[in-house]
Amino acid sequence: MSDAFNWLPPLVLFEDFKGNWDAYLDAIYMYFKHDFIANKPVFQGRRLGLKRFPLTYGKEATFWHMTTEGPNEENRTPDLRRCERIRWPKPVIENENDPRVKYWISVKRNENRIHIWLVEEDYVVVLADRKGFLLPWTAFLVSREHTKKKLRKEHDTYWKSTL
Repeated sequence: MSDAFNWLPPLVLFEDFKGNWDAYLDAIYMYFKHDFIANKPVFQGRRLGLKRFPLTYGKEATFWHMTTEGPNEENRTPDLRRCERIRWPKPVIENENDPRVKYWISVKRNENRIHIWLVEEDYVVVLADRKGFLLPWTAFLVSREHTKKKLRKEHDTYWKSTL
């Protein structure tokens, strides 16, 4: 992680929990609750809501989207890279004016999705734009070069269209 991001919290590493998945899950959920339930972030003056349902093991859908991967809601699998970055979505959202952060809007499933990309760390947060509020949708580490190219193209296309 770059030392230049003084606003970015440290990773929450699984190995620090000595292989105890339940303790690790409790810890990352505590960080999620702090950042998205007790102290909701704001993006460009707009409040963020939360996709609570479906609740799985008593945890909100947004939490699972930020810590697991997979196309099928019922069978998503834990992604340790997402889990260890659970403290990153809120500061990425709130530091969108940092010149190292890129953001743009794209349309997915007939809804505007705001992508906020911390390029140097290859980390993306996605917000769904709803009437009157935003929903944190997912957050993930970009690990494939073709995904980076796709994100760059989406970003550049969006900003060219606003000129």
